[in-house]
Amino acid sequence: MTLRVIQWATGAIGKTTLRAVLDSPDLELVGLYVYGDRKAGRDAGDIARRPLTGVIATREVKDILDTPADVVIHTPRLQVPYETHDADICALLRSGKNVITTAGHHFPRAHGREREEIFLAACREGGTTLYGVGVSPGVIGERIVLALSGVNLELEHIAIDEVLDATRMPDPNFVFDVMGMGSDPAAIDLTAGELPKMYGMLYKETLAFMAERMGLDVERYEPDHHVELAGRDLQVAAGTIPAGTVAATEWRWHAIAGGRRVLTLSIIWTMDPELPRYAGRDHWTVTVTGKPSMTMTLNLIEPDDPVSRTTAAQFVTAGPVIRAIPEVVAAPPGIFEPPVFAPFRFPEVP
Repeated sequence: MTLRVIQWATGAIGKTTLRAVLDSPDLELVGLYVYGDRKAGRDAGDIARRPLTGVIATREVKDILDTPADVVIHTPRLQVPYETHDADICALLRSGKNVITTAGHHFPRAHGREREEIFLAACREGGTTLYGVGVSPGVIGERIVLALSGVNLELEHIAIDEVLDATRMPDPNFVFDVMGMGSDPAAIDLTAGELPKMYGMLYKETLAFMAERMGLDVERYEPDHHVELAGRDLQVAAGTIPAGTVAATEWRWHAIAGGRRVLTLSIIWTMDPELPRYAGRDHWTVTVTGKPSMTMTLNLIEPDDPVSRTTAAQFVTAGPVIRAIPEVVAAPPGIFEPPVFAPFRFPEVP
């Protein structure tokens, strides 16, 4: 059965999922939402560098809500505040369309039942399902690391380190405003500012999902952030990172249980991968302390295709979205949570 798909937004990830939809014999593109006037009115195939489709991009949300579809692939830019996209997602769900989003919303229960109920109510009204996925959050902690934990007889600590060379990111708004690169270090509030609050909400969902599946009773989530400054002017795809401004951010959180750190998630983005702190590090490193103790590394390999503008990071984020479509469409109304087979389980505390 061919599934009808609406693509929402055509940034780097959105274009990648749009091409995947157009290239799939099992998916039919029936709608396309864009944010910019430059893309509105253009054929989806033109935007995706594919043959013309007859599907014309629109900036009118009502057009999208009125278009029958099985699923909306929702790939807008992550923004401050984290709740920016809540209203659009709920409107899509209430209109009878399942939603797969890359803009967070992986595990709303992490922020309490009240926030989870916002989306559950929309799902009930529309008879639909919400699924937030990407690679991180979405796959690394929620699937790969939880599966790895299942070989442990005893478990003391899991640390996930992600180190991303962000020099190829082209969008100045995202790089300077959302990532905080090129900022005056005195102007970044690493404890209560907008960026740590947004990223804290986003990545807490990974830690909370892992903790729930492992039966870990988390007392609190402890931030442990750090920035590195540029030692020289850096010319990157998005522009210039002046010397003395932020050239790398380390967003790090610890899940505290039993008075100690049990889970640690570090998200490290750098505009200077030659800094000694980051040089030669793997894209992902998972360190498990227990019986047995283990280290697992994972690296992305850029496509060997001089014609393609799509990076490995875009492919690895879009892939889980496309793979999830049949499962999400077939799921009962509610928030879709990926199944996890036999992860490590902490003993219940009396």
